This record gives sequence, C-alpha cells and structure tokens, in this order.
Amino acid sequence: MEPYELSLAAASAAISAGELSPLELAESSLNRIAAVEPQIHAFATVTADLALAQAKTAGEEIAAGRRRGPLHGIPLGVKDLYNTAGISTTSSSRVREHFIPETDSAAVTALTEAGMVLVGKTHTHEFAFGVVTPTTRNPWDVNTSPGGSSGGSGAAVASGSCLVALGSDTGGSIRIPAALCGTVGLKPTYGRASRFGVASLSWSLDHVGPLTRNVTDAALVLNAMAGYDRRDPASVDLPVPDFTAGLERGVKGLRIGVPTNYFTDRVDPEVAAAVSDAVTLLEGLGAVVVEVRIPRAESIQAAEWGILMPEASAYHRHAMRANPELYTAEVRALLEVGETILATDYIDALRMRQLMKLEWEQMFANIDVLIAPSVPAPAVAADDPQVYWPDGTVETATDAMVRLSAPGNLTGLPSVSVPCGFSSSGLPLGMQIIGGPFEESTILAVARTYELASDYVGRIADLSTAPA
Repeated sequence: MEPYELSLAAASAAISAGELSPLELAESSLNRIAAVEPQIHAFATVTADLALAQAKTAGEEIAAGRRRGPLHGIPLGVKDLYNTAGISTTSSSRVREHFIPETDSAAVTALTEAGMVLVGKTHTHEFAFGVVTPTTRNPWDVNTSPGGSSGGSGAAVASGSCLVALGSDTGGSIRIPAALCGTVGLKPTYGRASRFGVASLSWSLDHVGPLTRNVTDAALVLNAMAGYDRRDPASVDLPVPDFTAGLERGVKGLRIGVPTNYFTDRVDPEVAAAVSDAVTLLEGLGAVVVEVRIPRAESIQAAEWGILMPEASAYHRHAMRANPELYTAEVRALLEVGETILATDYIDALRMRQLMKLEWEQMFANIDVLIAPSVPAPAVAADDPQVYWPDGTVETATDAMVRLSAPGNLTGLPSVSVPCGFSSSGLPLGMQIIGGPFEESTILAVARTYELASDYVGRIADLSTAPA
C-alpha cells in the first residue's frame, strides 16, 4: 500500500509510531496528484513547495517530541472558496482570478495550527453556485461529474490525491460530491464551525465541513474545526465535545427514522435499494426503525431557492454591476434571476423555514436520526448534466441533487453522507444520516457502525480501470 492510500487515522498512527514521516506522506500525495490530475482536474492550485516545507517542519517537530495531535503531518486539500494567506483563492471564477488573501479563513487557521499540510486548493463550481463543478471529473468514471459545488474536494479525496479536503454546503455541496465520489462528507450543525474567510453563497444556509476517507477521519477533523468564532455572526458558543468519543458505541436501541414521503419520491431504484439495505443492516445490529412523514415537504424546494437566490444576488451585486462579463453565463443568469425575487417572497421563505425547523424538531422527538438517500441518482454525464427518469421525464442535475440535501440546510441540522453501495455501472451510491441540533456525535456513531459492518467506506478509485 502506498502512503497516499492510507486513511487519516491510519497515517496518523504510522507517523506517531515512526513508521512513516510527514515528508514521505506529502511526497506520496503530490506524486498521486501529478499522476491523476490530467484525468480529473481536481485542483485549481497545487502548493507543492509549501506542502514539502510544512511536511519537513512537521517531521522535525514530531521528532523533537512536539507532536500537535492526530492531524499533524496529514495532507489537506482546501476548497478554493476558503481564504489562504498568500495563496490564490479564485472561487473558480474569473471575478477573483487575481485575488490573493492576506489572512487565512478560520478553518484553515485551525487545521494548519493542528499541523496539517496544505497540498492545494480544490476546484468548486463557480462561487459554489451549482452541483456539477465543470472543470473536474469523477475519478470512478471520468465521463461523469463529481458533483458539486465541492466537486474538486470530492474528486481529490476519492482519487487519493489528499487524505482530507474541505468543502462548503449551502444546498448539499459537501454531501452531493461525497455521495457521487464515494467519500464521507460531513455537514455540521449550522453555527458549529466558523465560516469566517469563506466566500458566501447564501449566508443563512452556508455550512463548512470536511470530506474524508472514513467516518473516524471526519470526526478528527471536526474536532479541530468546531468552536465559537465571534467573526462569524452565525457561530454558536457551545462546548465542543470530542467527536471521536463514542464512535464505537453501536446502535442498539437507537431509533432510526425512515421517511415515507419526499425522500422516496423520484429516486433511482438502485439508490433506494442500497439505502434500504443499509437500514436493514442497522436494524439487525439493534436499531429500531420508525416510519416518519417529512413535514411541509411540498415547500422544501421553494423555501431553499427562495432564500438562496436573493442572498446570493445580494452578495454579488457590486461585482455584477462592475464586471458581469467575468461571470460564467450560467452563474450570471442565476444571479440576475435572484435580483428579481420580491422581498415579500424572501420573507415568506424565511418564515416557512422557521415552521419547518419547528416541525422537524417535533419529528426528532420520536427518533434519534433520519436516514435517507444523499442524492436520488448516481453521477450524471459530465457533458450532459441531467437525470433521465424511466417515465421519460428529465430533471437537471441541480434540481435533482439539491432536492434531497436541501432539508439539512433549511433546518441547519447535522448530516453526514456515507457510501452505501455501487450502481450496476460501478458508480458510488450514498446515504445521509441526519441528526438533531448539535448531535454530530450521534450521526457519526451511526455512520461508524455502518462503516464497520459494510464494505463500501474507505475505497479509493483506481483510475487505471475507470472508464475514460
């Protein structure tokens, strides 16, 4: 096994035992990037010199007995929305083609202080406004999309280019690429981790979090990212637990909510079967399955877009006035539409979100977690980003993929996507586990239980055999 193939936890243990140096690990990741980038184009910027310098320093610190913790010396990819001091941060847009921040985002600060090694900035759908990431390809089949908007992060982790990558999630942009690329993707509770220094898509829906090889790795990264930050108005001042504690506690007696509506509508049969099998597996391990009805399902998508569109347009209005030609035609059109939404409609969407949050809170009084598909279908063709349903209808990738992930953003509840199978064409399938407010430890424990009992989590795509 090459070092780049290790999980964060395994690499950390090898470094701690003196069996692997941070420099060897960084070199392995950089060599992997060089080998697969011509096929997947996950990175906007590769910071090879910086990574080697940071890895060398990490090795020296660890040798001197100054190990900072389990993240010390681990290669990290960062979505190009996150500010990185002295390093180009373009948001994959010509609008910020020459933007070089003077300071790091809060998450990058936290992870570099924990000793992580930055190997590069990963591509995003322009300003995170989309679910395809046009620059990037899915390592399981380079003819397909990795999803988005954190598509570069999903592809980088799935291909072995880095052990961890940061993403952001406004309508599913961590969980969608995690599901389509076969990685773990964690969206914490709204306010759990600081968004300071991250370009916004929709300030009241934006979340930040990691994409990783497995569940333990996600918990380790969240340990460093979580915490109060007064620079983020949404940040919540709550104690941060050790998210790795209790990962092995199992699911005996835990109540799993299984939706009877919304998450069952227009879902690919292979996706539905994989999620159903996963629930059956967890039930066999002692979980109690409870059928639930999703409240106000008919208003979910309208509320998501009714909030996201005007907030995105407000964020971009000055740049749109000054240099509209620098935006892609797709994103420019979306921002123009957002400016036409009435203030009264926006307020109605905000009110609807509050009603949803209250009714989801009541639903969670009877369950501990909700399990549903992360996305309704496997990855779509990169050059034709649409889902073709058996009844002859066609749904855009954006509408299809956001449909099942939006509830986690509207409610702000924590959600983790984990691989739960493969389609008949060899593409990853994912399920999401949603918990109550600040119940990241619970959803991670369920995900870890499933991970240990199945054989889908932790795989790296072999691009030598992937369709091309």
